[in-house]
Amino acid sequence: MVQLFLSEPTWSDAGNDESVKQQISLLDKLQNMIWSFIMSCGGRSEARLWLCNSLASISSMTPRHQHELFVKILRSKPPKRAVAAQVLQMIFEKHPRKAGSILAKKSRRLENFFRGHPRRILQWFSNFAGSGNLGHIRGAKALSQFAFVNRDICWEELEWMGKHGQSPAMVATKPHYFLDLDVQRTVENFIENVPEFWSSNEFADSLEDGDILFIDTKFFVDFFVDLMFKEDAKEVWEVINEFLMEEPFSSLCHHLLIILDERELYVFLESLRKVLNPKVESVNFGNPSYWLEIILSKCSDSVSIDQLLLLNAVVSQGRQLLRLVCEEENEEEKVKIKDIVVQVCTCSSHPYSLSSIMKECFKAKTIESVKWLGLQSWALHYRLSEECQTPESWESLFIDNGISFRRPDNYELLHHDGFSDEWESDLDERASVRVRRKKKEKRRKKRRKNHDDIDIYNNEPLDLDMSNNRLSLQSRAGNWLLSTDGYSISWSSVDLPEHLSKHCFSTWMKWIFARWRTEA
Repeated sequence: MVQLFLSEPTWSDAGNDESVKQQISLLDKLQNMIWSFIMSCGGRSEARLWLCNSLASISSMTPRHQHELFVKILRSKPPKRAVAAQVLQMIFEKHPRKAGSILAKKSRRLENFFRGHPRRILQWFSNFAGSGNLGHIRGAKALSQFAFVNRDICWEELEWMGKHGQSPAMVATKPHYFLDLDVQRTVENFIENVPEFWSSNEFADSLEDGDILFIDTKFFVDFFVDLMFKEDAKEVWEVINEFLMEEPFSSLCHHLLIILDERELYVFLESLRKVLNPKVESVNFGNPSYWLEIILSKCSDSVSIDQLLLLNAVVSQGRQLLRLVCEEENEEEKVKIKDIVVQVCTCSSHPYSLSSIMKECFKAKTIESVKWLGLQSWALHYRLSEECQTPESWESLFIDNGISFRRPDNYELLHHDGFSDEWESDLDERASVRVRRKKKEKRRKKRRKNHDDIDIYNNEPLDLDMSNNRLSLQSRAGNWLLSTDGYSISWSSVDLPEHLSKHCFSTWMKWIFARWRTEA
């Protein structure tokens, strides 16, 4: 059975130097194998994405610091147009009015946006209201208002699709006559002969809400990027600065870090290191980013991007890494890594092995401690996913490692039959269970008939099998509540390898940090 080592070791144990050397040697081999998988499977870009996801979960970032980090990227040389474009795309989607207000002040420039583009003209200027509707909107509203106010200089530029044109007086009483306007030809006439329209208040007002951005988002992204880098437009940078202060750090990481190349990402990490200050006194390795904060802020020497990619993969992305390994087509390589995992888990089960490894971690640098314990926890992840395939094997693992467990609370519907919510492996057989079950099934059928076959329990019927004095729950036989997280989450057999391996890593690192504080 797999040993999880959830009892703190006796730090005074002498241990065995040869055993420690052997274990560290195996962990180094495992590290090399994992890195080989990441590189040979084309998984490096995926590993970068995993790292960005872990960075996004950092919760200690202040608005001022996150603003500094991302503005530094935008202001670096050469200009990061791709990053700026993504920031602007986010602003367009979430705060279009802020961009629209800038466009309204530069409405004269949009004359060329419509020149030679019939589709854009029709999309923006064809929104005239029919009879009984609320009114014209967007460019149609601007066009009609400007035409009435300035009819002496532009009414003749209006092109009508009927046999004759409409007079201002007639259209004023029947605004829906604008539906007969030849929009494309009219706007083309305005481009050539009515320059006043493009700088008018009517046209500027139609841009304020930012709806025009979505006619051709790429055009406006490029337009604003040029305002940023070619003109250094103050009003654009003000909107961006405000956005970088208010947008959640996680959202910025998810959308922007994936655009950076590795050199740029490493520069970002170096800047991030300077603003992080995690409190070691409140160790929270349940947060996948906490170990990363510790490494970036506490390591005296530089940590390479390769080390961060590997450590993040084994500590925070164990399930994804296991998937990458399992998808490897080379069966020989898969057998090799499986063999190393078995050796790691077997060697670590020897007496004093854990306490000796812990002592090495205590003496080592932070990065080495995280690496060894991270690799050890991922080996457990792999081994658990291989060995524990049945509810019985999981419950045996819980018992052998001192983990208390119970069935999920949604089985409390059986309490009136005399069952406890803490289900053990063996239950006393109750002779009346089958009778009650039949009555319950009758009641359920009746309810289904009266309520359009809706089961009020919102669950599949439970198949209770009392053979061999055991209760089999066919609907959700592989779910447990565990003492590892205070019975707060129902864990399935699919999720347990990842949960338990991360719990082990968190527990081990807490011991190490506690020792560091004691010795400080």
